[in-house]
Amino acid sequence: MKTFSVTDIGRKRKYNQDYVYTSEKQIGPLPNIFIVADGMGGHNAGDYASRYTVETIVDIIAGSTGKDPVQILENAIKAANRRLREIAGEDMRFNGMGTTVVAAVMLEGRIQVANVGDSRLYIVNNEIKQVTRDHSLVEEMVRMGGIDRQNARNHPDKNIITRAVGANNTVDIDFFCADLSVGDIVLMCSDGLTNMLEDEEIRRIISRQKQVVKMAEELVRAANQNGGKDNISVILIEPFA
Repeated sequence: MKTFSVTDIGRKRKYNQDYVYTSEKQIGPLPNIFIVADGMGGHNAGDYASRYTVETIVDIIAGSTGKDPVQILENAIKAANRRLREIAGEDMRFNGMGTTVVAAVMLEGRIQVANVGDSRLYIVNNEIKQVTRDHSLVEEMVRMGGIDRQNARNHPDKNIITRAVGANNTVDIDFFCADLSVGDIVLMCSDGLTNMLEDEEIRRIISRQKQVVKMAEELVRAANQNGGKDNISVILIEPFA
């Protein structure tokens, strides 16, 4: 397995509220773990929410004695949610903070994914497939038939998310499992990438490069060239390398 991660402030933001974590080595019962978080709630709160959430998830996983990856991820994300809520309740500076989370574990020939918010996980080969489903107002409108996918990209409310870690006392997590094949590239990213690049453009950039480092560098460069309106975070995984 080959992996590479990068987070970039972009061209418009003063601070980077994204946080990424990767471990190819075993953490607790899990053989590996990869996480992207995109914080919200002002500079201090957004920075804190994404970093603290990821650190808490990793800490809970490290101390877990469970065997089911879904249950392990669920327990860790829910623990992070509870702790964020407690901190926000004790310190007004952190009131309203929250973060997206997309976390993945590479297993034998498949990937297990947990998702809250609108950070994404894709599988890229000859085509590009979004495995996760956005928890956003615009995505709900698309699913209800209110707008089409193309118009959704430029909708004024596209940044409003309907779920986030830390937003409520309870957190609703989506889980996905997908099979992997030789030649697949797994892409995890914040919306700073996907708001600047359409899926097919992402696929083309990845397909032109042979190394995950170059893929990531080119994705960030292209997102910045297209405006770089938000922080850009990317994790790339080549499972069978």
